[in-house]
Amino acid sequence: MKNIQKGFTLIELMIVVAIIAILAAIALPAYQDYIARSQVTAGLADIRGGVTAFEEIVNKGTPATYDNDDIGLATSTARCSAITVTAGETGTIACTLTGNPKVDAETIQLDRNASGAWICSVSAGIDAKYIPGGCE
Repeated sequence: MKNIQKGFTLIELMIVVAIIAILAAIALPAYQDYIARSQVTAGLADIRGGVTAFEEIVNKGTPATYDNDDIGLATSTARCSAITVTAGETGTIACTLTGNPKVDAETIQLDRNASGAWICSVSAGIDAKYIPGGCE
């Protein structure tokens, strides 16, 4: 009688499990870094829309004080637990990030300088690999 093998041996299954574990050990940290970077970029996108209205108010010269509603921004979004606006010619629009523990409670903001240029900056707690292009 012929002995026909059916299924896999225990060692073959253990090798497959080991390979999957090695791949997961490499992929999960890379995925977490990708998520953190995308959340910082999404926070920047949430506040970037207020720049045009902010600029319009500054160029008109009125009013001296304005808030999120005046420049068309919500006070919070899915990526920003708080969005704050500082009025004036050298004002700011800031987002306090929420989400991944690597960037949670950190800040990304747009600062307007006296010449009218907008500069993106992040709080010191955000690792350089999570900072979107064009930010410091």
